[in-house]
Amino acid sequence: MDSSSETLVVSESVDKPVATEKQQHRQVRWAPIRGIPIERRLQMLAVCTWISLFFACLTLFAFMATYKFLWPVLIAYISFMFVDKAPESGGRRFDRARNWIIWRYFADYFPVQLIKEQDLDPKKNYVFGYAPHGIISIGALTNFATEATGFSEKFPGITPSLLTLTSNFRIPFYRDLIMSLGIAAVSRLSCESILSSGPGRSIVIVVGGAAESLKARPGIADLVLRKRLGFIRLAIKHGAPLVPVFSFGENELYDQLDNSKGSKVFMYQKKMQSLLGFTMPLFHARGIFNYDVGLIPFRHHISTVVGKPIPVPNLEEGQTEPTQEQVLQVQKLYIEELYFIYNKYKDVYAKDRKQELRITD
Repeated sequence: MDSSSETLVVSESVDKPVATEKQQHRQVRWAPIRGIPIERRLQMLAVCTWISLFFACLTLFAFMATYKFLWPVLIAYISFMFVDKAPESGGRRFDRARNWIIWRYFADYFPVQLIKEQDLDPKKNYVFGYAPHGIISIGALTNFATEATGFSEKFPGITPSLLTLTSNFRIPFYRDLIMSLGIAAVSRLSCESILSSGPGRSIVIVVGGAAESLKARPGIADLVLRKRLGFIRLAIKHGAPLVPVFSFGENELYDQLDNSKGSKVFMYQKKMQSLLGFTMPLFHARGIFNYDVGLIPFRHHISTVVGKPIPVPNLEEGQTEPTQEQVLQVQKLYIEELYFIYNKYKDVYAKDRKQELRITD
């Protein structure tokens, strides 16, 4: 898709959001100042608040550092960050934070919905394998780190921890906010700690990671799965059924610059990934006051389907790690269930797809 193409146009009138054909525009289309319902204004505010939190926390910390009388507090806080083990043990989950009203407006902006294929046994632990990654995994955040779509009502007794890069927990203040939502580090230590902490404790892993974010484009669902076996090994080792999750609409929230394999953009992004462990897609969507330029995601439905749990084989006596054969067999079932979910709902939630689901790597 050409980088100048419009991903999705959504009406900002008093009516419900209406998607029209993707078109090319030679000029920026500005949003009307009047006539937009207060609900939609609040939805936009909620999304802008979340997007700006990372920078706002860094700015606040830098501002506080300009006052010498606050230095002892900041030094104590930074020292605490280095010894704090919460990111490796499920965060500091605060249910009230997950129920803040801002998350309801955040979810309604797109809107986001959570679809359950089957009940989950609260006596078991689960490993949720979420796909696709998209640009910033908004569906994963909304459904598993907040109660905006009613996760606890749909899956009573299941306590999910959405996992993210360890580097996010080095950002002052921001780290405390995401931990209050139950977000934890995606390290092996963190995964094992959570899965061993009692019945119902589960982890949510966005499987494709940075590599998959580079493939995120409207109408396309290319998943990076073939070599991603670590989450399956964890599931087998801890006897935790593997739950496939597919989120329709995740890739439709942003457009990104052409980065076809072999291009300079692609090479720079892969270099960044090898050095830092993550990469940055060159993406764009809309702005606060326009429909064509900015970092605010497009208004597009996100429908997250939680599939049927896949039983994992039991380890034999004395066996501490699953065999490669066991891992590949569970992976095969996981991919089959993803295809089942996709084919069941694609004509409802992926009507504008350009191609069918593909496992690319």
